[in-house]
Amino acid sequence: MMQHSHEIRVYYEDTDAGGIVFYANYLKFFERARTEWLRSLGVEQDILLEHSIGFVVKRVEMDNHAPALFNQLLRIESEIVELKRASLVFKQIIISPDEQRLVSALIRVACVNLSNMKPQAIPEKILGEFSSVI
Repeated sequence: MMQHSHEIRVYYEDTDAGGIVFYANYLKFFERARTEWLRSLGVEQDILLEHSIGFVVKRVEMDNHAPALFNQLLRIESEIVELKRASLVFKQIIISPDEQRLVSALIRVACVNLSNMKPQAIPEKILGEFSSVI
């Protein structure tokens, strides 16, 4: 299985009054990492949108192990652990600069036709790219 790695700096706006990342922002970090992985595979989401194709989060299972802090440079490791015709599951982990696991998640993403918001098969080219990394 191929993993993708993406780094994100924690900005002040990502934190609460105590300098700890607000839990909902981890979902934003995961989204950015998945988007950058798609981009590295040659999949640009704006092109998909032109064809009324979108990927939407269907389910999130997230565990917070330790807090991320203001100004830390975090690493997000992502891998595809399940691939179906119209959906896939990402396993994503946020890791601190000292290699501590901070947050882990399983995120199911579905491919939909944006004109009617119904599931649709992942386009063959993209499915091929996904298949090559699992």
